[in-house]
Amino acid sequence: MEHFLETWGYVAVFGLSFISSMGLPVGAELAVIYGGVLASGQIAHEPHHLNVVLVIVLATLGEVMGSLAGYLIGFYGGRALVDRFGKYVLLTHKDLDRAEAWFGRHGEPLVLFGRFIPLLRSFVSFAAGLGEMAIAKFLAFTVIGCAIWCTALASLGDALGSSYNHVLKDFSYAGYALAALAVVAVVLLFLHRLRTVREERHSASG
Repeated sequence: MEHFLETWGYVAVFGLSFISSMGLPVGAELAVIYGGVLASGQIAHEPHHLNVVLVIVLATLGEVMGSLAGYLIGFYGGRALVDRFGKYVLLTHKDLDRAEAWFGRHGEPLVLFGRFIPLLRSFVSFAAGLGEMAIAKFLAFTVIGCAIWCTALASLGDALGSSYNHVLKDFSYAGYALAALAVVAVVLLFLHRLRTVREERHSASG
């Protein structure tokens, strides 16, 4: 990812932010942080430094536009998509009913504060569209949340500067352990989800 960002700069920051907020987690958080690192001017082999303000603006713009795309997908195609592709991703209409009910109770805070939770933040917009949240309110909360998030990440990268790789290395061992635990958790969640979906579909067919 570092080479990609060094090569494409602002385009990479915008593109990864857009894709991630639309609903495909691609590590945009690290992209924005590294954009800040490149803006610090402390990377010796990178002669073309970025501007931290532009990194923040483009990352925020990418996040907002991607979030709007995710919202529209949920608003106009939520249940139709589940009918067509739900069996491939283990989703049923009962899942959508539960998501709508939960979003109805906690939707507005989720749109704002969910932007600060990695992974979850990629699915907030789809849930907002599915829950038919008012688009003006959705955009207001989205702009605020994304602006705070992108500013914090880019500023962190700018502050780290040349120590970025050193800090990343210090956290790598803990990262390996967390990754292993995450793999185990995903496998267990998948098996539980598979059983739940089978039971719900069997109940519906009966």
